Amino acid sequence: RGWDMGEKILIVDDDIDSLKLIGLMLQRQGYEIAAASAGGQAITKAAQEHPDLIILDVMMPDMDGFEVCRRLRADPNTVGIPIIMFTAKTLVDDKVTGFEAGADDYLTKPTHPAELASRVKAILARSAAQRHTAASDSGLMIGFLGAKGGVGTTTIALSVAAMLGQKGPTIVSDIRPGQGSMGLMLGMARATGMTNLLARQAAEINARTIEAELSPHPSGLRALLSSIRPKDTQMNVNPDTAVAILKGMRSLARNVSVDLGSGLTRQTARLVKEIDQLVVIVEPFRVTLNMARELLKELEASGLNKVRASIVLVNRTQSTLQVPWQEAEQLLGHDMLSIVSPAPELAFQAVEANTPMVLYQPTSVVATQIGKIAEELSTRSASAGGGVAA
Repeated sequence: RGWDMGEKILIVDDDIDSLKLIGLMLQRQGYEIAAASAGGQAITKAAQEHPDLIILDVMMPDMDGFEVCRRLRADPNTVGIPIIMFTAKTLVDDKVTGFEAGADDYLTKPTHPAELASRVKAILARSAAQRHTAASDSGLMIGFLGAKGGVGTTTIALSVAAMLGQKGPTIVSDIRPGQGSMGLMLGMARATGMTNLLARQAAEINARTIEAELSPHPSGLRALLSSIRPKDTQMNVNPDTAVAILKGMRSLARNVSVDLGSGLTRQTARLVKEIDQLVVIVEPFRVTLNMARELLKELEASGLNKVRASIVLVNRTQSTLQVPWQEAEQLLGHDMLSIVSPAPELAFQAVEANTPMVLYQPTSVVATQIGKIAEELSTRSASAGGGVAA
């Protein structure tokens, strides 16, 4: 499966043998498993880990599954997580109680592995469709990922955000603790909002805590920025926290542009699931293109829908010593969304002015190209229904 981008399922059962059996069955289907053996532990884990689905046993010693379900539905952080109730009881009244408590489905023990897999798949598909609809309604979240460092990923992420910002409230951010060049480009050298949030537990992340860390820019953009402290590159970031931050940003702005850095880490692989459109940034050199090809293969093997991935080639110098774009497309096995023309002087002047270059010279060729990229990404997201995971 390559990098694990499978959905996370929290299994709650006080019977350890049952816990292991269900977990093994679902692991074989490619799901990531978390476990809890009591109701209180389940509520805590659900808030901290934000699973994609909870399989909840009814009979437990500290509190029954119905009460756990009610509490999960009463918490804004867990209200949207789908729940399958799992019990040895087959009484109709118990099923009614389960559905009234907020369960999405109900299974009785013992269950055949094929039935369990089918129910889980159906619930997750329905939940994903609902998320995609919500994403489409609430705007666009774009992730920008460099095939390697130094290809212009931050510049493109910031420029596209500036274009989207002309059509509605937009947040721009970088998830690169210790390497926050975006803050420097915007003249916010001391901004550490993203780094501060990444140091928290996922359960502590909400719209209010994110709002407190946003930095306003004169362009109208709001920025959630990583630090430039070198020691912060060693942060042990919990992917669940990073996912909670992305979801929170989406609730605060119509559009969100995120610089994911370069290469594919386990954290990035998890975050890609939350993005409507992923843009891979390359340059017209064979080494970078080969790295991008392998990156795309890994992403697609892990579930990335090719329709929701785009390639932007940043050509930063006038040179005949580069791979032609037709050959680059053939090498990547993927069409180019756009080629950005060289504009080194404009890029330098914009950074000196702490302004996105598309706003520094809005009539430039580059500004026109970035505008078309933003427009095309919005169109693709609308037609795809949002979301990146296949």
